[in-house]
Amino acid sequence: MKPTITEGQRVPEVTFKVRDGAEWTTVSTADLFAGRTVVLFALPGAYTPTCSSSHLPRYEELYDDLQQAGVDAVLCLSVNDTFVMNAWADDQGAERVEMVPDGNGDFSRAMGLLVDKANLGFGPRSWRYSMLVRDGVIEKMFIEEEVPGDPFGVSDADTMLKYLGGTASPDILLLTKPGCAHCARAEAALEEAGLSWDELPTSPRILRALPGSRTTPQVFVDGVHLGGADELVAWLAKR
Repeated sequence: MKPTITEGQRVPEVTFKVRDGAEWTTVSTADLFAGRTVVLFALPGAYTPTCSSSHLPRYEELYDDLQQAGVDAVLCLSVNDTFVMNAWADDQGAERVEMVPDGNGDFSRAMGLLVDKANLGFGPRSWRYSMLVRDGVIEKMFIEEEVPGDPFGVSDADTMLKYLGGTASPDILLLTKPGCAHCARAEAALEEAGLSWDELPTSPRILRALPGSRTTPQVFVDGVHLGGADELVAWLAKR
């Protein structure tokens, strides 16, 4: 897939119709890009599998890391109307990524990245890609390979963060139970280290599924089972 506007060129001048609460507003390309460093990622459609399970959620997860790498805003663009994009953001809990409804496909068409998805009943949609834009000028593009299916290998948030020289914060999950002193110790250690985490209440049945694990908390880092509070403290000491 070859865009008609590419690296070193300015993004197309387009206006978007956006519903903000009960009011209609018009947002221009200049409003989105002028004077700031922006990551835009475009995808085929709101609520579709890869877009909902991976593409949007990971950009939301890495928003702070992208900001630390110098990004002012992260935009998600799709050829959907503003009502769909707003509802999808609510459904996904996406509070920091800004939704850009390219309802008529004007931006995607001007980029040369509007594709025909009539075989899926979608009609015209955006090709999947991401780009780094500085003050309206495209510095870098990651465009998915033109192969059958729904390719998703280079337009992800981790690839963009790596290009920017940033490092993703570890994905930490704690299995906990109420009144657990060791759980509180693990949380305090993570807070002191300045790391965020997610927490799930557990049960004896869940713990039995983890070999050798009968106590809480149980800690997972980037999907790998680390152990309990002691193992977490040791891991933090080595970072």
